[in-house]
Formats: sequence, structure tokens, C-alpha cells
Amino acid sequence: MRPTRRTLLTTAVGAALSGVAAAGCAVPYGSDDRAVPTGTAHARGTGGPGAEPAVASPRDDPAARTARTALAAAGPAVVTATSFVSGARGREVTMVLVAPAGGARDLPVCLVLHGRGDDARGSVGLLGLDGLLPSVIRAGTPPFALVTLDGGTAYWHRRASGDDPEAMILNEVRPRLAAAGMRTTRLAALGWSMGGYGALLLARRHPDLVVAAAASSPAMWHTYGASAPGAFDSAADFAAHRVLGAGPAPGVAYRIDCGASDPFAVVSREAVTQLQPAEHSLGAGSHDPAYWRSVAPAQLAFVGTALHRTLS
Repeated sequence: MRPTRRTLLTTAVGAALSGVAAAGCAVPYGSDDRAVPTGTAHARGTGGPGAEPAVASPRDDPAARTARTALAAAGPAVVTATSFVSGARGREVTMVLVAPAGGARDLPVCLVLHGRGDDARGSVGLLGLDGLLPSVIRAGTPPFALVTLDGGTAYWHRRASGDDPEAMILNEVRPRLAAAGMRTTRLAALGWSMGGYGALLLARRHPDLVVAAAASSPAMWHTYGASAPGAFDSAADFAAHRVLGAGPAPGVAYRIDCGASDPFAVVSREAVTQLQPAEHSLGAGSHDPAYWRSVAPAQLAFVGTALHRTLS
């Protein structure tokens, strides 16, 4: 049977990631993935006698950038899952790339950090990311890519067991994205519950990397004794990874959302006071996917705008 254009292009997206994944294999996510062109690399001259003239990349050429935005808004997202063996986590993990119709090459990236009990694949459907990303781009947000990750239940920091999702992000995921042509000098982070805490923690610990953090119902506590079982190894581990009381990280743009009926509503209000987010909402809602989906469009627009403001 002759392969379809959709099949060929989905394979191209997966190959861009799997080619840099140790012992990994890229496969389309789910049954309703949609494939689109991944973009074309642009050569740059190195200068000096006899060198070819440099060719502007889409990030430098306003006309190309405008055309790329129009292309990204023209069609549905393509969703590709890639598995690799993570040395930082000591197991095989999955990351899922959600790219706009123009492809992920030369685009900035927002990491999507899941809540406890979720994973990279489930996160796409939980928030409807494959539909939301094209929607916010059509509404005017400059194109960017989303990457969901398997973080387990480690609350997105190194644990006594050796499980280290933070090191996975920094030393394994980020290089893979860069090798596939994405822009990774600065990243954004978005998450809910455990992942909302994780996004805020990553920003606090790496403000030179994280330009924006958006958190829904961030799971935070005032003391180790009040924290969820298994969230931290000890009081010392809790103290070393505090977000409440630490103040805003320099240069990071924050957005915090939490429903009034959420058990983390009180600490979220405190976080709004302490972190001074550029945007926040503390209206009606509970600690559930319906609420997280309701605020996700505004969060995606927020992180996408912050990424392009910083990297343009």
C-alpha cells in the first residue's frame, strides 16, 4: 500500500526526536494524531572569505515569521510520543510533543508537568492540548510547542530513591528538544496540582532557564507534616524545595489559577501575594480536570506570549 502524506509526515516528526533518544522509539500518540510538515532547516553562513551568505531563519525574518504564524494557525496540531531510557529516573519514560501545524522546528517550548497519578500521554487528553494549542495560536498567540513528560510521583524533584525528574528535564529532555531543532535557551513550564508545584519549583530553582510558569491548583503546604504522604522524603527535603515563602524568582513571569473550592485555595492566595504573578484567577472551581481545562487556554496564551517576548 502506498504510504499517505499523513503517515510520512508523522514518521518525520517522530524521527526528529527518536534520532536523539537513547534506546528510544518514536510512535504517534493515540489514534487521532494528525501529521503536518515539520518545517525546513535554514542554513547559515559562517562568514569569512569564500563563505556563503547567511540565510535568515524564521526567527530573524519578519516576513517568514508572519508566514509561519499563518501556517501554524491553519491546521490541527500533530502529537508524537517518544520513549527513551532515562538515566536520571532509572526507567523508560515517555515524552509527548504537541506541535502546531507549522511544525516544532525553531519554536520555543513550554513543558507540561502533570499531576500525581497522571503521565505524559494522559496529559494531552486531560487538558485537550492537541485542540487548545491550535486554538490559542489562531487567537493570536505566536506559535510554540508543548512537551509533556513522565514525572512519576516524585513531585518533580530529586528523591532519596535516586528518582530525579528535574535532572531528566535539564540533562535529557532539553538536549533532545534542541537536537530536534527547537529553541531551548529559555523554556516555560505549566502544570496542575503536583505539576503546578513542579512548574513553580522549576522556575525558582532555574530562573535563568524558565521564563514563565503557569500553575493550576499548585499542591503546596506550609510544613512537612501537613504535606501529602510521599511528596517529600523528610523535613529537610521539604525545606530544600519550598516555594511558599521563597518569593518570586528574578525575571520569571507567573500565572496562578485556583478554584475557590479547591483544598489548595488558601495557599494559592498566599502564592499570589508572595509571587506577585502577572496574571491570576481565584474564582469558582474545584481540584479537578474540569477546572484545569477551563483555565488552560489563558495559561497557554500567557506562556506562549512570555516565550516570544523573551526570545524575539
